[in-house]
Amino acid sequence: MERPRLLADRSFPHYAYLPGRGPHPVRDPAGHSYNVQPAQVTVSLDSDEFAWGQDLFNHGYYWEAHEAWEALWQVAEKGSPMRALLKGLILLSASGVKIRERKRSAAMRHAGRAGALLRELTTRPHQAFSCALAISPALLADLAEATASAPPVLHVTEKGQPEPVFSFILGKPGAQPRVIPHKRPHEDGASSG
Repeated sequence: MERPRLLADRSFPHYAYLPGRGPHPVRDPAGHSYNVQPAQVTVSLDSDEFAWGQDLFNHGYYWEAHEAWEALWQVAEKGSPMRALLKGLILLSASGVKIRERKRSAAMRHAGRAGALLRELTTRPHQAFSCALAISPALLADLAEATASAPPVLHVTEKGQPEPVFSFILGKPGAQPRVIPHKRPHEDGASSG
């Protein structure tokens, strides 16, 4: 099954960054986001910036998804449920990076912290989060922790190639949660461009 795109008109970075493996995206002149000026962001579940984070995450660009959501988190109202959701997604992305680095304990730690934040959101009425993510925060927390605890076998051998490690898709508003089998990016139609 091909992973859907929310913003098909945006091109993915030419590599998925993993710390210590390739140029740092913003600090290295060879980085995919070097000298890219931050855009004005709108803290909203239906903003392009939020959807871009989902696209990056769904296609295995975890460091980049972390950065996209962090830009929103930085301007979100302190103490707000939206800020907590964004922090949970940032930590979930960090868990994806650690799974790709094969650092299981760090992945579990990040997924656990993400899970705690996401479950907190289920104690208050936040149906909008479930709709925007196409999965409830509680189920997302469960799936994230399960993946970090028993990570999938990684197959990517080409340096910088993204590889989705989570079996769920974030973000088709109004859609039912979708869980897909793990495959190599070239087998499931994901591209890096």
